[in-house]
Amino acid sequence: MYKRTFLILLIGVMAHTSFATDGYFRHGYGVKYAAMGGSGTALSLGSLGAITNPAGIAFLNNGFSVDVSFFSPVRSYSVYGNPSGYPGTFGLMPGKYESRSELFIFPTLGANWKLGEKFAVGLVGYGNGGMNTDYRTRVFYDPFSQSTGVNIEQMFVGASIAYEFVKGHAVGVAPLFGYQKFSAKGIISFAGFSKDPSSLSGNSQSTATGFGARIGYQGKLLPFLSIGGSYQSKIFMSPFKRYQGLFAEVGDFDVPATWNAGLAIHASRNLTIAADVEQILYSGVKSVSNPMDLTINSPILLNGIPNPGFNPLGSEVGWGFGWKDITVVKVGAMFKPAAEWTLMAGFSQGQQPFDGKEVLFNILAPAVVNQHLTLGISKKFEDREMSVSFMYSPSRTVEGVNPLEVPAQQSIRLEMYQWQLEFGYSFSSL
Repeated sequence: MYKRTFLILLIGVMAHTSFATDGYFRHGYGVKYAAMGGSGTALSLGSLGAITNPAGIAFLNNGFSVDVSFFSPVRSYSVYGNPSGYPGTFGLMPGKYESRSELFIFPTLGANWKLGEKFAVGLVGYGNGGMNTDYRTRVFYDPFSQSTGVNIEQMFVGASIAYEFVKGHAVGVAPLFGYQKFSAKGIISFAGFSKDPSSLSGNSQSTATGFGARIGYQGKLLPFLSIGGSYQSKIFMSPFKRYQGLFAEVGDFDVPATWNAGLAIHASRNLTIAADVEQILYSGVKSVSNPMDLTINSPILLNGIPNPGFNPLGSEVGWGFGWKDITVVKVGAMFKPAAEWTLMAGFSQGQQPFDGKEVLFNILAPAVVNQHLTLGISKKFEDREMSVSFMYSPSRTVEGVNPLEVPAQQSIRLEMYQWQLEFGYSFSSL
């Protein structure tokens, strides 16, 4: 019964968009980890822990977990200053504009099985995202679209195997399959910047698939101290063929590599404190990290002179979102006031993936929040457990000048805040 349920829900993951805030990665995977600010690389709290550290399932009994999240990102951009109208410039309409897509529902699921005393296997399905926007205005004056925005959906399936090579110490590996969809609208006005204007905007969804892997270690150094670490390779995706005139390297949009490390202090029988550090290597994906450099990415310079070194959208060094590598620090605590109850809280602090020089194109992907405040509670019922967590990310802004206008003529401010309510159910025997 539960195996059939797992397969049905896995199909559900493929059909839903999920969103995120550490750039376009989620702050935590699994309701308990999310409640602890995303920390827990050194803790085995359930099947979904394999998403961040596949070694952790070596210390679990057979189990099944499913989470459902209600996620609300509120994103807007504001333009200050009127367009100059100067030849060769690209001014925006002044005012404040909000993205209309503000509520999303998506599942995350996992299962794990013991194979003898030392081996365990697991299966997870989860998603990333966070680059969805839907402005009901012609941000870039596209004559063919009444609205502007992009939508990227990423789904991953991982099959883990873990081995406890010494009592209390395990390693794990998880081959990963990735599937993603992308569409863009309202940006045909950048056709003069593209090597393939027909594959730039307004096309139907384009899909891509690819593979990567994650490896991890988890171990107990002392009775009160556990440590863990994990590395996920870049997931090499096939290109978005219908948008090869937008993304660098002819439509390439790989998933960046990440690494995370953490420790957990078991301060008492009832209290555990965890701390993690994570780095997301956006610089390894050119379509995300390439900056908007007008000396190479503009066909005509602002002084009206043709640019002999022009590299268009879709080329290897074509314009991207200008995102840099980010480091995130996460802390969390678990307290058991009674045997069947667990209280959780956490906090994470990250970095802005881009600065004010890149605000124009990031109107399409204003992922500017970098803090998360989290709370959660779990209740056990014999062989099953129900959990709920809440996350709030305070409003953050990034501001800079419009680089396609006369210097200092216009400024652009990107703003975002969000909240998430997540419910989890786990069953300890399959």
